[in-house]
Amino acid sequence: MSRVLRIGVIGCGHWGKNYVRTFSDRPGSRVVRAADLVRSNLDFLAARDTALVVTEDYRQLLSDPDVDAVVVATPAATHFPIAKDSIEAGKHLIVEKPLALDVGECEDLTELADKRGVVLMVGHTFLFNDSVHKVRELVQAEASGEVYYLTARRNHLGKIREDVSVLWDLPAHDISIFSFLLGQEPRTVSAVGGCYLRQGREDVTFLTLRYAGGAVGHVQTSWIDASKIRELVVITGHRRIEFDDLDPLESVRVFEKGITAERDVESFGEFNYRLRDGDILSPRIERREPLRNLCQHFLDCVADGERPLADGANGTNVVRVLKAAEASLAQRGIEITV
Repeated sequence: MSRVLRIGVIGCGHWGKNYVRTFSDRPGSRVVRAADLVRSNLDFLAARDTALVVTEDYRQLLSDPDVDAVVVATPAATHFPIAKDSIEAGKHLIVEKPLALDVGECEDLTELADKRGVVLMVGHTFLFNDSVHKVRELVQAEASGEVYYLTARRNHLGKIREDVSVLWDLPAHDISIFSFLLGQEPRTVSAVGGCYLRQGREDVTFLTLRYAGGAVGHVQTSWIDASKIRELVVITGHRRIEFDDLDPLESVRVFEKGITAERDVESFGEFNYRLRDGDILSPRIERREPLRNLCQHFLDCVADGERPLADGANGTNVVRVLKAAEASLAQRGIEITV
């Protein structure tokens, strides 16, 4: 980059602080401003960087000509108005997922960013996870065979968000991963869930996604499970591919085992089932922090004028699936076209 990109962070809670840390460590960027309604969050950051200018009014941050780009890490319901103000101020921006809570708002932000010539990126961090990229490489390899189904479990005990249900918190990760692995969006979704801690706000959900070609995806998420799980499994005709984000040594394992059906022409077209039994492999993967990869990708896109991997259209597609899942939840699991 010809110069250092000056960053402002709007929303300095858990994820906002992570963005401050990560962009501060990048040689091509510097965090110069931060905005938050909670004064203690600002005091925490200001104590660690005395040059950081803090404010409780994000509009002051956006009016600063020394800010080139912003990160929006505020409660989900505020994403649209703050992101819209940021784009209109001519700032490149990252918006934490979800991009917005309405498909039309997502489309408006994407169109406005294109019109104003600014980079709009959504914080789907797992699209920048080296292990997920390895899984995609394995899925797309010719030898992996047809994808039968995918399953994901994303459970823990807390952290419970007050602004959205678990549907709008956790499944977005796996929806974006499934689409990344398959190279397509789901055609339908059905969802059921439970509201055990607070009426009207799900803390457990089960989603079933159907894709063109027959692949099925299942996503289980929970805020109330004592066992923390971050697991994804892909089943193909030739392989079982596992991704465990909590395993620091073997985050991806490949079981060279599978089953395929082949028509036997000598027995009037009946099916024979061919079993494949092979090794269990653990490919070597360079485990870099996904948020660092995401932030560097953003810097590169701003510098080169490229469209991000997790662009506005990508964020819109995930919200479209979540809205369909929300409609299915309200109708006790009926299948909804995305």
